[in-house]
Amino acid sequence: MSFADHLPLLVLLVPLLGGVLSVFTGGGRVPWLWACSVTLLTFLGALELLSIVTTAGTRTYALGDWPAPWGIELVVDTLSAIVITLVSGIATVVTFFARRNVEKDIPADRLNFFYSLWLLAITGLLGITATGDAFNLYVLLEISSLTIYALVAMGKETDRRALPAAINYLVMGSIGASFLLIGVGYLYMATGTLNMADLHETLTLMREAEGGFNRTVLTSFAFITVGLGLKMALFPLHTWMPNAYTYAPAAVSALLAATATKVGIYMAFRFTFTVFGSDFGFLQPPNSTVLMACACGAVLFGSYVAIRQRSLARLLAYSSVAQIGYIVLGLSVLQTDAVTGSILHIVNHALMKGGLFLVVGVVAWRLGSSDLSALGGLGRRMPLTSAAFVVGGLGLIGVPGTAGFVSKWYLLSGLLSSGHWPLAVTVLIGSVLAGIYVWRVVEIIYFRPPDPRHAEVSEGPVTMLLPVWILIGLSLWFGVHSSGPVALAGEAARTLLGQGG
Repeated sequence: MSFADHLPLLVLLVPLLGGVLSVFTGGGRVPWLWACSVTLLTFLGALELLSIVTTAGTRTYALGDWPAPWGIELVVDTLSAIVITLVSGIATVVTFFARRNVEKDIPADRLNFFYSLWLLAITGLLGITATGDAFNLYVLLEISSLTIYALVAMGKETDRRALPAAINYLVMGSIGASFLLIGVGYLYMATGTLNMADLHETLTLMREAEGGFNRTVLTSFAFITVGLGLKMALFPLHTWMPNAYTYAPAAVSALLAATATKVGIYMAFRFTFTVFGSDFGFLQPPNSTVLMACACGAVLFGSYVAIRQRSLARLLAYSSVAQIGYIVLGLSVLQTDAVTGSILHIVNHALMKGGLFLVVGVVAWRLGSSDLSALGGLGRRMPLTSAAFVVGGLGLIGVPGTAGFVSKWYLLSGLLSSGHWPLAVTVLIGSVLAGIYVWRVVEIIYFRPPDPRHAEVSEGPVTMLLPVWILIGLSLWFGVHSSGPVALAGEAARTLLGQGG
């Protein structure tokens, strides 16, 4: 086998070994430099893997040379490659940003443990995306979840509310993981296999032989849906998200907002389309109606509550609830353009929200707070940071020229083509509400007098601003040069819907 054939495994092994070895890197800046090197190497491997998948098709890797379905198999198709590249790329940028933020929030003697957990969390997220085995997906989900709980709790050094936020996240996350495990167990009971491709074939034969699905399979689908709803923070199962995003260290919030919930959505795509199949009737009424109702509730509730927030971090957290609603709307419709819009929004929202949470990190690092009351006149004192928020906010609204516009355009096109005009109206209302909460912040930072308590505050350091503008800049770039992302997302959507690559 050539080096390229091992890439599906290497993109997992590099951060896994990096996380284990990070414990031995000592103190100072060495753990951060180590983490930067590991994430960059992982990202380069992910880019090469994406290139191979787009030219040569789906890549598989049998661990230990045990063929599927008997052994554990890694499977990287177009959607997997997109998410792997997204997670590893954002992890690289946020790791570079993290040094000043983490050194402020985490005691120096714990930095090596912080970056060890950081790299192991990234390993879990990448593993979830690459695995072709339902039980191993659960195992990797637990690896990423347990490390993220600990990363959120580490914010207690600067804000004690981080600890109860982490405990709440742990409780809700454990419930979600338990539901997923029970669902996978029922699937195994019904089919005798855990390989996702084999699960799909077995379920197809079962449906043809029995004229439908038995209660075991239906119960499995119910448990998996609720478990994944908790993991991706779909309304009304989102209650763990706002505090976890608000009180964790800023770098952790950015990684969590940009990658963890997106991987949760990826799992929903994978189980819905790859395991159960889009033609199985699971996304027909009443199931699709429930998903649509939850997604619409997320868009309207998340946007409305974001308007009422007094903290920039909590405003962005509730905005994420709404943005997840947009993605699930496309998933629930089963129309090519709508699913394409959902996949695009996974990427575009990750870039925009990752950049915006890094903005929160810069502001909190300079001001000691992200409360809106402290941001008066910030546009004159921190012009580059403020401009980054404006550009990211325009993307959340969906203004033409931003990546958010492209994904919402495809989502609206799919909703209207499939006759779901009330859902399209919901998307438009959500965009108007997004304009209100974004303008609320813009009005404070540009048109209110400076807070005298922060009269001497200046722009953030280059090492923090550069990662912010990499993510925000990419969201602009993909808004103008959208043909490449649209082609990839369209190919992934057609594959998921069984329409060929």
